[in-house]
Amino acid sequence: MWELNSSQMLMLESVRRMSREVIAPAAARIDREGVFRTDMADMLFEVGLLQIFLPPAYGGLEQDRCLMFCLCIEEVARACASTALNLIIQTAGLFPLVEAGSREQQEKFFPRLSEGRELIGYMVTEPEAGSDVAALRSRARSVEGGYVLDGTKNFVSNGGVCSLASVLCRTDDGGLSFFVLEMETEGVVRGKAEDKLGFRGSNTQQVFLEEVFLPSHCLVGEEGKGFEIAMRDFDATRPGVAALALGIAEAAADAALRYAVERRTFNKRLVDHQAIRFMVADAWTSIEAGRGLIWRAARDNDRGRKNTKLASMAKCFCSDTAVRVASDAVQILGGYGYCKDYPVERHYRDAKLTQIFEGANQIQRIVIGREILKEEGRSGR
Repeated sequence: MWELNSSQMLMLESVRRMSREVIAPAAARIDREGVFRTDMADMLFEVGLLQIFLPPAYGGLEQDRCLMFCLCIEEVARACASTALNLIIQTAGLFPLVEAGSREQQEKFFPRLSEGRELIGYMVTEPEAGSDVAALRSRARSVEGGYVLDGTKNFVSNGGVCSLASVLCRTDDGGLSFFVLEMETEGVVRGKAEDKLGFRGSNTQQVFLEEVFLPSHCLVGEEGKGFEIAMRDFDATRPGVAALALGIAEAAADAALRYAVERRTFNKRLVDHQAIRFMVADAWTSIEAGRGLIWRAARDNDRGRKNTKLASMAKCFCSDTAVRVASDAVQILGGYGYCKDYPVERHYRDAKLTQIFEGANQIQRIVIGREILKEEGRSGR
């Protein structure tokens, strides 16, 4: 594993302490109440976690942004997955501006996303377009002075609490284009908040775009280049989803091990039964293997190397690991694992989403296979 420098170690230790002392004690209540906690978001802003991908002048990191992004997500996710998800959503939302925004756009919005502590959503998914981004139907019609946006966006994380959003629509050229959207713009209608299985402390909302006029300067990057920007966004955020899943897996494994050490059955500790010890061994082996994939995917991204295959591998492997480890944790705790008095049922519910969002794992396997064939020069059609 690569070494971290002293400032990175200090940052990580600070995040670890905050997660252990402040976030973890609130996690069960956040899940139980099922509401977005602005105080948690403010705390993440305060320590710089929601600004990691911004330029250093606006509070971002000078180097190893993707790696530190992943390591911080892992620490927060061990305490509370709903809180950790904020790092991914904020980064996904601001990425188009970082990657392709004009100087004028960056000078206008970066201060708001840093010292202004404004949240930014990411509007891509639609009723008929999830993992198949190219199938989206929301339109941005070119009119005099700008564009008129129409469509419906589903499962917008922080859609009910963000003041800005990056929104992907189909433009007149038939391609996809990103726009930066002020959520108070006339015609933007926030729909119902979703009542979810897990990540209950994260706001997820439907948003309707009804004849929303945006001036031409709201176009991010070139018209028709939105799909390419979205794919590069995935290369940066999928390792973060992997880290989110890994943090959930670690939390579940830790809780199960504590219980298995203390619980006695048949005149010995539960952990001394071979069946249980094998579960423990498999959990920690998969966690360590997943961490290696995350580090490699993040390092390649930070070095400017194409990391699409590794990012999908990390996301797919770590999320599958989280679901299996959390399920095993429930099994180890038995009836207690099925009760809300213990945290493993929350980890079990949270883990499932990591196999679905940022591209379902079935899509990740398609991407992995495609990239392998490209590398071998056998891609075919």
